[in-house]
Amino acid sequence: MADRVHRVTMFKIADEGQKQRLIEQYKVLGSSHKKVRFSFLSPLIFVNGNSISNPTPWNGKPYILSMVVGPAMDDPRSQGYTLVAKTEFASLEDMRYYDDECEAHNALKVFVKENLDVGGVMSVYFEPKAVAFL
Repeated sequence: MADRVHRVTMFKIADEGQKQRLIEQYKVLGSSHKKVRFSFLSPLIFVNGNSISNPTPWNGKPYILSMVVGPAMDDPRSQGYTLVAKTEFASLEDMRYYDDECEAHNALKVFVKENLDVGGVMSVYFEPKAVAFL
């Protein structure tokens, strides 16, 4: 878990119905995210002129290790953020794929932009340096 990338995204959405609609869209994302290689990219990489298998092939399988989404607790420390999504990735490369290439995540971003009244969005990500479990 310490070598994974954790990402927290927070939204300022006042309307309860809109928050629920976004939660439903995250459920769609959770069931449809896949890391796929585009046909114009080679499944091989080249080192010193020799081809070797790509060590991290994009095989169309899900790549988000975990995702939890829910409304923020009503508290002044929330600073107006009302919905929180936490995603966990095996690598920074996977998180960047999520941001830049994932069709399911792109569909969620388009949904937010076109259908919701969002007063702000904040995303942060990190690699844990301290981990504790019960």
